[in-house]
Amino acid sequence: METMIAYCGIICSKCPVYLATQADDDNAREDVAKLWSKQYGIDMKPQDANCDGCLRTNGRLIGHCRVCGIRACSMDRKVSTCAACADYACDQLKAFHSIAPHAGRMLEKLRLKPEA
Repeated sequence: METMIAYCGIICSKCPVYLATQADDDNAREDVAKLWSKQYGIDMKPQDANCDGCLRTNGRLIGHCRVCGIRACSMDRKVSTCAACADYACDQLKAFHSIAPHAGRMLEKLRLKPEA
């Protein structure tokens, strides 16, 4: 499976919802719905655990990704990820990375890579 990195730096292709969706695995959807409901204090149902990754324009998206400001901004600016944005790192991205530092580290790695 090809690595898919979201605009914000999350590795979609390692996300349990993405993996459950791609495998069409109802047991995995149920497991992640239970885990995330407890972990994030939300009421997630197994049928909510469907996502084809936020880079897709015509696929299924999980909850927040449908309304994500970072995703919308990146799509408007036509950048592959926020790492390629001239305004990196904006306040919106910094706020997100304060709760998802692993995503910030991924974007920093991408910024250090020389352009091909």
